[in-house]
Amino acid sequence: MDVSIIFVNWNSVDYLRECVPSIRKYTEGLSYEIIVVDNASPAGDAEVIEREFSDIILIKSQENLGFAGANNLGFKRSTGKYTLFLNPDTKFISPVINIMLKRSQSLADAGVVGCKLLNRDLSVQTSSIMQFPTIFNELFQLEYLRLRWPGFWGIGPLFSSSTEPAKAEVISGACMLIRREVFEKVGMFSEDYFMYAEDMDLCYKIEKAGWTNYYVGEAVAIHYAGTSSPRAWQLVVKLKSMLRFCEKFYGRFYTWLFRIALACNAVARLTVIWGLSLFGKKESLQSSTVKWTTMLKTLINPSSCDEMVPIRKAVASQARV
Repeated sequence: MDVSIIFVNWNSVDYLRECVPSIRKYTEGLSYEIIVVDNASPAGDAEVIEREFSDIILIKSQENLGFAGANNLGFKRSTGKYTLFLNPDTKFISPVINIMLKRSQSLADAGVVGCKLLNRDLSVQTSSIMQFPTIFNELFQLEYLRLRWPGFWGIGPLFSSSTEPAKAEVISGACMLIRREVFEKVGMFSEDYFMYAEDMDLCYKIEKAGWTNYYVGEAVAIHYAGTSSPRAWQLVVKLKSMLRFCEKFYGRFYTWLFRIALACNAVARLTVIWGLSLFGKKESLQSSTVKWTTMLKTLINPSSCDEMVPIRKAVASQARV
């Protein structure tokens, strides 16, 4: 088998109905298998998948294993020389697998290979490739700055007309192609994370092991991105995962500085929001207020938001932002 395509499903049947046909439409001349790991979807997705996608391999998990755990489970059942970890909320609009596979085969040092992801409106999704988190790039994580100076933020290749593969620190977990042997040698996805940061963790381990992660801009897919989980829930889980990543690879002292810097940043943002609200813009600022208040509470006392994070329990989607 050339490629094993692994999906983690959590109430995502509607997306699979669009994604799977796009794979079949744009993938030619390759032997591939499609594996769906149903993460204990409460909506009865497993039965629907069995009925509508009879030619795929369905693995039913009795509990929500999270993104990393479910993908690892699917990988253990796979047989492909390469594995494509793909989000259900994606849709191919180009021969993504053929292009990425060809590029990976031509690069002896290839670790993870990723593609260009587009938003619903076909604008470039700037999270297609990322940098490893640092105090500096998290403090100044503004979309305006990223788009104004993309090269400085490591996303220059997203806006380049070059068809050559470009080195990248982190490839989005929404679409990752990797050789089987590489994935096994670095220990697969780390299950230290329930959701988010496991793609960073994998890319970091691959880089430290001597391989290089590559972005291939000529392979293009739409990624609808993070439409199933409550926004506040996503913020808490994403932040906690990032702090766990920092402690794991940078140490406790750096993580402590990281938390302080981000907490100060949240206070500054809330101060600006409060000032703007004095001019009668409270409704338009409500979303930002919730975001930064939630982040500040989590940074000051991570356990304060535990009621929003039902780890390995009910409301957890595998859609990624």
